[in-house]
Amino acid sequence: MKTPLQTSPDGTQAHSESQAGDWNFCPRCSHRLAWREAMEDGGPRLRLRCTACDFTHWNNPTPVLAAIVQCSDRGDRVLLARNAVWPNQFYGLITGFMEAGETAEEGIRREVQEETSLEVQSLSLVGVYEYQRLNQVIIAYHARARGEIRLSPELCDYRLFEPHELRCWPQGTGQALAQWLRQQDIEPRWLD
Repeated sequence: MKTPLQTSPDGTQAHSESQAGDWNFCPRCSHRLAWREAMEDGGPRLRLRCTACDFTHWNNPTPVLAAIVQCSDRGDRVLLARNAVWPNQFYGLITGFMEAGETAEEGIRREVQEETSLEVQSLSLVGVYEYQRLNQVIIAYHARARGEIRLSPELCDYRLFEPHELRCWPQGTGQALAQWLRQQDIEPRWLD
């Protein structure tokens, strides 16, 4: 049974179980977690809490790294890739999760290299975006890169686009792509 999105007395919304992931049991004592309100800084908050030891599942957003990869040795075209599990027509930015002990810049350099074999020459921050549906915070960079493109097994195809050919999508990393295009004095166009 899923718990619907609920509003706490201070007007903030608590995440539903689907946004809280697969947390059903306490990692400390193995008792069941339940939606419970408790006083925190700023007032009462509804969160998943242990019914026995008061462990709180904070459900903080996961930082996700994204790169708009512009290939300096391919006429400054932008690389979009297709994940093997995505629909055939969808191509997106290079993305991945930060590893413990690395900075966001180190992480996106690693992700670009792991997923495309390209060497990042320079990075600039495009912006930080919330993606509440997946409980993520996206940290997006523009990466100038070069080298031979060899995709990781999680990617099955890529395409290179002139910046003015790109189409943005409304969710997640699509907002970063739109902002980067505006920074290039290109008005974003959106997928239908």
